[in-house]
Order: sequence, then structure tokens, then C-alpha cells
Amino acid sequence: MQTSRPVRRAFLVVHVAASACWLGLTFGLLALGVTAGTTGSAVTVEASVRAMKLFADWLLIPVALLTFVSGLALSLGTRWGLARYRWVCTKFWLTLATLTATVVALRPGVNSAVTAVAAGGPLPDVGDVLFGPVVSLSAYVFMTVISVLKPWGLTKRGRRLRKAARGERTDAGRPTRPAGPGRTGESAAAPS
Repeated sequence: MQTSRPVRRAFLVVHVAASACWLGLTFGLLALGVTAGTTGSAVTVEASVRAMKLFADWLLIPVALLTFVSGLALSLGTRWGLARYRWVCTKFWLTLATLTATVVALRPGVNSAVTAVAAGGPLPDVGDVLFGPVVSLSAYVFMTVISVLKPWGLTKRGRRLRKAARGERTDAGRPTRPAGPGRTGESAAAPS
């Protein structure tokens, strides 16, 4: 079921804006993580990880969810579909994976860094504040590239749906269009 053009455009604007925000937040987290991991100042380390916690606690999850939901709505309400094209499936699963990793790994890593630094200790592990943003940033850039290039073509389901829409015989044995001249190799004026 396809949505109307104004609705599709609204979802597209929301999706692109939310995706850009998610990408920007990740750049910000990476910059703060690099600052925390490379500075010699305890005050700067604490300020950096506290800012990371603010981003992770208040902005990251809502923006990630908005990106996921708007992308899902776009895929279900447009000709692209959710399981018709490989690039759409790839984006769906990568978005779900990065959203899950944000909740399960990135936020707890940032929270443990804040706890350690607030207690007066050093940054426990630079990886806690750098690994999540680096992986996320790589995934977002890859998803942006495949959104623009739309590589890989149709999935099996997409090919089956395209054949069904054209009225051709499918592997599932659905009815075909009536045979006409040139379809079965016979001419229209075949002798009886």
C-alpha cells in the first residue's frame, strides 16, 4: 500500500533530518571521545565524558528511534518496500543493529566512563568512548552511500512481486497472463 505524495514527502523530510541528526550526534560523540582520550587535563576529560553522557541519555535514543520509525514508514509506504530491494533490507537491519548497539553498548560504555571520571579516577578505557561512535559512524556513512546509489537490485521476493505485477508466471505457480502471439512461440495465425 503506497501513501500519498505529500505523506511520503513528509516522511522523507523527517527521515533525512533525523538521520542527519543521528550522524551529527555521532560526530559529536567521536570528537568528545577523542578529546577525552587524548587530553592530559582531568577537567577536560570529565567535561568531555559528561557531555557524551548528555548526548547519549537525552538525544541519541529519541533521534535513533525517529530515524528507524520514519525509515520503516517510508519503506512500507513506497514502491521500495521493506523486503523488495537488497539495499532497503540492508539499511533496515543495519539501522536496527546500530540502534540496539547504542542502547546495549554505547550508552553503558559512556556511563561507566562518567562514573569512573566523576569518582576522581582516570578514563578507564579509551575504547569505551571511541569504539561506539567509530562503529556507528561507519554504519551511517555506509547507509548513506547505499541510499544514494541503491545497489544490488531486487530480492527474491521483489523479483516475485515484479513478475506478479506484470502478470508473468512466477515460481510459485500463480496464474499467468493469457498467452498471445509471441508468448508461446506460436503465431496468431497458427493452423488448427
